[in-house]
Parts: sequence; structure tokens; C-alpha cells
Amino acid sequence: MTNCYWIICFLVLSCFLRGYDASAGDSDPLYRACVEQCVKTGCVGERCFSQCKASLDGSFLDGPLYMQEPLYLRWKQWDCQSDCDYHCMFDREKERAELGLEPLKYHGKWPFQRICSIQEPASMAFSVLNLAMHFHGWLSFFSLLYYKLPLKPDKRPFYDYAGLWYIYGLLAVIAWFCSAVFHSRDVDLTEKLDYTFAVALLGYSLILAIIRSFGLRDGPARVMVTAPLLAFTITHILFLNLYKMDYGWNMKVCVIMGIAQLLTWSIWAGVTRHPSRWKLWIVVAGGGLAMLLEIFDFPPYQGLLDAHALWHASTVPLTYIWWSFIKDDAEYRTSSLLRKGTSSFTKGSRRDVPVYLF
Repeated sequence: MTNCYWIICFLVLSCFLRGYDASAGDSDPLYRACVEQCVKTGCVGERCFSQCKASLDGSFLDGPLYMQEPLYLRWKQWDCQSDCDYHCMFDREKERAELGLEPLKYHGKWPFQRICSIQEPASMAFSVLNLAMHFHGWLSFFSLLYYKLPLKPDKRPFYDYAGLWYIYGLLAVIAWFCSAVFHSRDVDLTEKLDYTFAVALLGYSLILAIIRSFGLRDGPARVMVTAPLLAFTITHILFLNLYKMDYGWNMKVCVIMGIAQLLTWSIWAGVTRHPSRWKLWIVVAGGGLAMLLEIFDFPPYQGLLDAHALWHASTVPLTYIWWSFIKDDAEYRTSSLLRKGTSSFTKGSRRDVPVYLF
């Protein structure tokens, strides 16, 4: 019921905190002059880059396909512009450190040390851990429903919301995979994939929050909730990908959907008598504290570990608790439905099978 509390921390803020191109470091005239010179000459000081030489003579850019570098090499080696940005950024930061000045952001990001060509190694590693935790929770949820809990005669689970959580688990795994790829290499394609599935998961989580908290089990009621929200989410994703990557508008959309989820789950948590609601409050409190890491942002320690990476790290245990709550909910709902069905049967139903109330 509320991965939203921590997933909102990941999704809402990631919808707008990572996307701005303009930063204080970009306006530094020494940095800009270094980049311009590097693009022209292919060198920063005594370091020269083969990618820039290839770009200058056009042998890789304009030649036939068989002469161009393979995609995996282009992914690993970066290109001329990105190499110039990276080395000029660290040269400038070294100069600033010698003057006792604080680090600056460049193109919306703190200066990170690459490891094995990975742009943000810590954030990427923690994104992979979150992906693994979601995948484990997803599989254990499936195993619980089909191998540990009773099934209907048609071999379907009694739990009313099983299908909704299957879709949620799939979207969560894809969203964290895209996050890991985005942190490994920030290019236009990885950015769009990250934003697309982040918004998709956020929109779907809102739909799921409403359906579960209000106990909507009838098809028409679910359609009335799902149709408008799904249409809006899809339209917003198409707007970002096909028309304009408007970070300001995307921020507003994500914040509104996030606040709506928080209010929905908060009200439900306050009125429910669910036996595992304490896990819900842990996720709520943990998610709130995790948000402070993004609000009070700080430069990466040793060029590796920053507030955003720690934020991703904090969601790993919350993910485990969250899926534990989902499994508890499946057990609680199943036992409740079976008790109602048995009660209906023992009170004199003339049917040959129990009457299950859904």
C-alpha cells in the first residue's frame, strides 16, 4: 500500500531535481573557455582524446557504418564533448579547491569521478540494489500467492489486488533499471527512459493507492478511477518525449501526483485496522527522512558519494519492508475472505460450495 512514501521520494524529486542544464559551474568563464579550446584541439593540457580527433576529421562521424565505432565502445568511451566537459570540470574544481572554494554543479550535476566509465557509480550501484530488492519482493509475492496461500477452484488467488501488484512490480523493476542506466551514462535516450518510467510508476502508484485504500473491487469502479488518470499519465509522457522535455511542467505534475498519493495513503493508514500497519508507518517515516537527503543536498565525498546516492541507499531497506507489507496484506485479505466464505457456508447456504464475498 505505500511504496509511495519512499517511491515518491525517489520519483517526485527525481522528476525535477536532476533535469536542469543550467548550473553555476556552467557560467564559469574559465570552464567554458577550457571546453571550447578542448573541442577545437582535442586536448585539455597534456591530455588528448582520440574521440575528438575522430570527430574533427569526420572519419567516424561521416564514414560508412562499418567504419564507425560499435555502440558498446561509444557507450564506454564517451564522446569528445563529454570528455572535454569532464576533464575541464575536474581541472577547474582542482583550481577552486586550492583557492578554498566550494564545489559547483555542472550541467545540473555535482562533479563525480568515473569508475569503469560509469558516470555516477554510487547512485548506479544503489539503483541496482533497489532493482534487486523489488525483483526479490515481486517473486516472493508471487510465490506466496500461488504456493503458500489457498487458491480458488480455478487456481486463482483469493487476494483481490494480486493483478495490480504484478503490474506494479514490473513497472518498479523497469523504473529502477532505467535509473541505473541513467546514472551510468546521462544521454538524451537514457534521460527520456528514466523520466518515462518514473512518471509511469508514479501515475500507476496513484491509481493503485486509490483502488486499495478505498477498497475498490468492482470492475466499473476501477475503470472510473483508472481511465482518467491513465489517460493523463500517458499524455504527459508523450508530451515529454515527443513535444518538449519541460522540466518545470514535469515538476508540477509529479508533485501533484505525489501529494495526492501521500494524502490518500495517510488517510488510509490513519483509519485502517490492518495488523501490519506499523510497517506502513516505518515506510512513511523512513521516506520522509530520506527526502531530507535531497532537500539538504551536498557535494559528493571523494567525488563518489553524494546526497542523491545516499537517498537511493536509504530506499533499499524501505523496499524490503514495503514488499513485506504487501505480502502481509495478501495474507490478511485472504484469511478475511475465507472466514467470510466459511461463515456464509455454515449459516445455511444451500450451495455446494462456500459463498466467498469479494
